[in-house]
Amino acid sequence: MEGKNADELPAGFSSVIPGWFSEISTMWPGEAHSLKVEKILFEGKSDYQSVVVFQSASYGKVLVLDGVIQLTERDECAYQEMIAHLPLCSIENPKKVLVIGGGDGGVLREISRHVSVEKIDICEIDKMVVDVSKEYFPSVAVGFDDPRVTLHIGDGVAFLKAAREATYDAIIVDSSDPIGPAQELFEKPFFQSVAKALRPGGVVCTQAESIWLHMNIIENIVTNCRQIFKGSVNYAWTTVPTYPSGVIGFMLCSTEGPLVDFKNPANPIDADDSHVEKYGPLKFYNSELHSAAFCLPSFAKRVIGSKED
Repeated sequence: MEGKNADELPAGFSSVIPGWFSEISTMWPGEAHSLKVEKILFEGKSDYQSVVVFQSASYGKVLVLDGVIQLTERDECAYQEMIAHLPLCSIENPKKVLVIGGGDGGVLREISRHVSVEKIDICEIDKMVVDVSKEYFPSVAVGFDDPRVTLHIGDGVAFLKAAREATYDAIIVDSSDPIGPAQELFEKPFFQSVAKALRPGGVVCTQAESIWLHMNIIENIVTNCRQIFKGSVNYAWTTVPTYPSGVIGFMLCSTEGPLVDFKNPANPIDADDSHVEKYGPLKFYNSELHSAAFCLPSFAKRVIGSKED
């Protein structure tokens, strides 16, 4: 932080409280979460967004896109493990999986724990995110090293439109907030493309914002998914301290076909420790937490529950 004037600081780096990063956005007006910055490690601008990596005092290295925290070394497990294992542990023997977004590689790391998986496609729009993650977050980006992974740099919306019908057992949409390059990933045509690319009884898990901040967005997502996915439609959530409000949610949906009971794992990953030697033990996810993730507080249940199964 030394040597930079206020007008030279990356987005979110405060000149009001020198040496701190504050996440400020119209997506969460009137509040900001701050982390003490020890050193800025990388600062760049891709064709799509600004990319910053800094060393924090308490959460390890932090990846920031357009002023918004994407992951920290300390709590990334709570997001990556849940967005991957909630869908994959809900179906037996997933073989073909697609990730939209997820350029840091963390979701790939978690998918790779599943020995039944034979093919993993990932479509990430921003190559800089991939490159920066490999350099500064090797324990996260290790997912790219799996030979089952094929990386496609490009637009996830276009990739899905071009995908063959009924190709995938599971699709995981690891998107940022519905502004900028990720906006289309929250719209109805995108969910229609997802449903088309899934096999009967296939599942999708998509990042679905915070129940404390975005109930209007969540309500719209649930309504769209209920119209498109004729199997099961559910909302789950987890705690991630460095995300706005400290929580983040997921939409989990299945296409018409074999019944998917998202709330009761059919394929428990914590019953198999063959993945531990390569990727280490799970830090957050377990089967009990899987089922508990679908329990909603009353205020959210009144809105979401009325539209769910």
